Amino acid sequence: MNELDLHHVFELSLFLVMIAAGVTAIAKKFNQPYPIALVIVGALIGLFNIPILESVKLFITEGEVFNFVIITLFLPALLGEAALKLPFHHLRDNKNPILSLSFGATFISFLIIGFSGYYFLKLPLSSAFVFAALMSATDPVSVLSIFKSVGVKKRLAIVIEGESLFNDGLAVVLFKISAFYLLTYIDAGWLGLGMGLWEFIRVISLGLIIGGSLGYGFSILTKYYDDYPLEIIFSVILFYGSFILAESVHASGVIAVVVAALIFGNYGGSIGMTPTTKLNINNFWDVAALLANSIVFLMVGLEITRISILDKWGIIVFAILIVLIARSIAVYIGLSSVKSFPKEWKHIINWGGLKGSLSIALVLSLPRDFPAREDLLLLAFSVVLFSLILQGLTIKPLIRYFGITIQTEEALEYEKLLAGMFRYETALSEIQSLKRKLYITEPVTRQLVEEYESKIEATQEKMNELFNRFPHLKETQTEAIKKRLLYAEHEAIRKLEKDEIISSEIAEQEQEEITDQIIR
Repeated sequence: MNELDLHHVFELSLFLVMIAAGVTAIAKKFNQPYPIALVIVGALIGLFNIPILESVKLFITEGEVFNFVIITLFLPALLGEAALKLPFHHLRDNKNPILSLSFGATFISFLIIGFSGYYFLKLPLSSAFVFAALMSATDPVSVLSIFKSVGVKKRLAIVIEGESLFNDGLAVVLFKISAFYLLTYIDAGWLGLGMGLWEFIRVISLGLIIGGSLGYGFSILTKYYDDYPLEIIFSVILFYGSFILAESVHASGVIAVVVAALIFGNYGGSIGMTPTTKLNINNFWDVAALLANSIVFLMVGLEITRISILDKWGIIVFAILIVLIARSIAVYIGLSSVKSFPKEWKHIINWGGLKGSLSIALVLSLPRDFPAREDLLLLAFSVVLFSLILQGLTIKPLIRYFGITIQTEEALEYEKLLAGMFRYETALSEIQSLKRKLYITEPVTRQLVEEYESKIEATQEKMNELFNRFPHLKETQTEAIKKRLLYAEHEAIRKLEKDEIISSEIAEQEQEEITDQIIR
């Protein structure tokens, strides 16, 4: 891009958001994983010559633009949003599998892919380990969106999200060491090994210190304010500030953001945020993360079309096999020491270790004269495409095959009875409506009403019996109805304020009290 026309950049960005939002909306409507849909649509846009989209395509596929958008603009937001809402006790309760995967399995995968890339793919040594670092980062967005649609057990989702949060930071550190220092360390022998280890510890430790300090500082700051728009701004400054500060001193910006967000969401949330503030901060970052993810995956689809795989399909297939084998070995060895971890879950974690936008952004950030840069682009893009499309589309059938869902038999029975009750109640209402319009006579009405009331009574008896056998079902229904009633109360207050029956001050107090009850 020779000249920077900000007005034109804004138009292209807005057009990109519109495409991403449209595809995401359609995918969600049909209960399909939106990241995969966006990658496919992006790839189709990239492959076909659509005049109206050419400007968008050219703008996005600028390597510098893609790298800036993914790493500087969206990565802190995505990491911060995920860590902000992850309770400490979830991490503590699942620390063994999360640490085993994010550190142990990542190192094992890194070493296997690195040496395999050097010996079998014939990549230069530094390039082989750069490729290994790229393939060690996992992207859980696609998998977690699938988990939500099929109702996977919460603990499994926490482990996969926890692994991704920490292994992204580790993968970025390994990438930088492999790309810029590895050969120097190797030439220095044992001294180089010590230098490499010190660099690794320094980068991680500084990231932890910066993230921890800023997270604690901003948490204390929330004690002095009860103003959620201002506290949302605090969170934005915290996420981007910790990332930029850490990167400026050559520390891990990823780890700094994750640690800062964890402390802010847990410690800050407990000492300085009202329930209303928590709800609004979470809602803000939900929107930001959805927007970021939608644009990121569309951009990945567009960027992937830049590669030509026709004349190098052999090395691509071999690279994909190496990555899959390394992931399998790493996951099963890493989790071998974790007790009471179901083997079916290990299969899902293995196959669900998808690669995403971070891998592409990192490889695009390599200097133009980096050894085997074009080969790395080809391999990284190909593995990411395979991962998102093939693994992403097959993870849902695999989940159902292993039966890893929260849909127990009693829950399915309850849903069936509930559906029947709704059908019969609706039919009763329709009978009364038809009677008022004089379409049916009194004797016929009485007969039909008795039939449906009998069905309702029988269904109610079965439901009561089910509640007696499984009390948690009754509690679940009670909680759902309570929440629905609180929403109705909130709407009633809004209507009173709109009709000027109560003042805005009283309306705000009442709505905040209702919101607090909803959160509790």
